[in-house]
Amino acid sequence: MDIEKEIIRIKKNAVEMIGEEELKKKLSLGAKLRVKLGVDPTSCDLHLGHSVVLRKLRQFQDMGHTAVLIIGDFTAQVGDPSGRDGTRPVLNNDIVKKNAETYAEQAFKILDKSRAEIRYNSEWLKDFMAGEDFFNVSKNMTISRLLEREDFKSRLDAQNSVSLLEILYPIFQGYDSVAVKADIELGGSDQIFNLLVGRAIQKIYSQIPQTVMTMPLLVGTDGIRKMSKSYGNYICLADSAGDIFGKIMSISDDLMYDYYKILTDENIEEIKEMHPMKAKKKLAFIMTDNYHGKSAAESAAENFEKVFSKKEIPEDIQDFIVSKPEKIVNILVAAGLCKGKNEARRLISQGAVKIDNEKIEEDFIFRPKNCVLQVGRRHFRKLREI
Repeated sequence: MDIEKEIIRIKKNAVEMIGEEELKKKLSLGAKLRVKLGVDPTSCDLHLGHSVVLRKLRQFQDMGHTAVLIIGDFTAQVGDPSGRDGTRPVLNNDIVKKNAETYAEQAFKILDKSRAEIRYNSEWLKDFMAGEDFFNVSKNMTISRLLEREDFKSRLDAQNSVSLLEILYPIFQGYDSVAVKADIELGGSDQIFNLLVGRAIQKIYSQIPQTVMTMPLLVGTDGIRKMSKSYGNYICLADSAGDIFGKIMSISDDLMYDYYKILTDENIEEIKEMHPMKAKKKLAFIMTDNYHGKSAAESAAENFEKVFSKKEIPEDIQDFIVSKPEKIVNILVAAGLCKGKNEARRLISQGAVKIDNEKIEEDFIFRPKNCVLQVGRRHFRKLREI
């Protein structure tokens, strides 16, 4: 094995690697590495931002190593403070369990299930909190060390609170590495503090400290902030083929090139020689194909052309039954086209709501009839009367 070539391959697209020498020693001995990635089910869906580290984890699988995916059903109730300017709301156990149900299934859109180890950190963290291990780790970790992280410094400088649970979070994540005997831990670039705590805690247990690798944060569809469900700028792995294709087509040209670089193996220089619209359609096809297959991607591309290029109504529109006269803003919310009445009113005022291709200018009482309700350029419902 050419160790240097392996390291170059491993580091592709990575932001930072700490513990490279330890990794080289393990590779030189022909070790089968245990590569850890933790995801907290704080919402019900994984998105393309998660796919950045999942793709790197799949790369390790393809190199013959073991992917250890930890679903943080315990840590999700605490809330990761990374990149936060305020305390996350504490989630109850029922919400976390519901969110976690489909996480592994979604992750297997990228990972090879046969070469993956799925673990839930409640397996060991409940016992950790109740036993001697917690005291052992706590006496070896100082508050000053845990408060070094920039997230906490910024919040304390702004006189915003930092909860004790948040201070303990990196200890919990770090102990995960001890429990699964991680050789490498992956995370976003905002996770560096938590990952380094994992190295420190492994040393307490006389384990060879894990190599830490951080990956770039994917900017969301707004082109401003990192992709997050909290910001509403996300593309979920479980989104429909049409939604994935349409959302990719909505991003800026500059952001498109970043997506190519981070989310695909395409030659970016060749992509930049293409017309931007052609390049964006290709990216939309690749992303849709990744999560729904070629046939669905072809249908999504065809449908996009009908709706946007030819100004046609798509064929596969979801039905929504209207059984009695109702305000149109209420129908928009009930049909799932708007999150709330305020958003519905705002979109109406912006001219973004149409009935049978005619813009509506204000809220009104809709009387049941068969028609097509449209919001924006890619969201439709067939209204049906009973």
